[in-house]
Amino acid sequence: MSTKKSETRKFLEKITGGPVTLGKLIESIRLGEELTQAHLAKKLKISRSHLNDIEKGNKAVSPERAARFARALGHSEERFVELSLQSLVDEAGLKLKVDVKVA
Repeated sequence: MSTKKSETRKFLEKITGGPVTLGKLIESIRLGEELTQAHLAKKLKISRSHLNDIEKGNKAVSPERAARFARALGHSEERFVELSLQSLVDEAGLKLKVDVKVA
């Protein structure tokens, strides 16, 4: 992990109060762009309640959907997919760290 990526992750963990998750990342993007959940949900082509569940960590996001969200928001597919996969690994109780690289 590069120093810049590490510093960014530490900053996000500090302001979100815990590990960076896909839901927290999406919420941070939404708040940073001053969008309502309804507006962002429409942009992502999902319901507002589904977006709320993702932001709160109550719904998992598949790697394919995470990549689609990244494209819709103009962000790194690599990072979104990495966070999606990490949540699946964490839910399985595995003590592993996911690192996704562009092929």
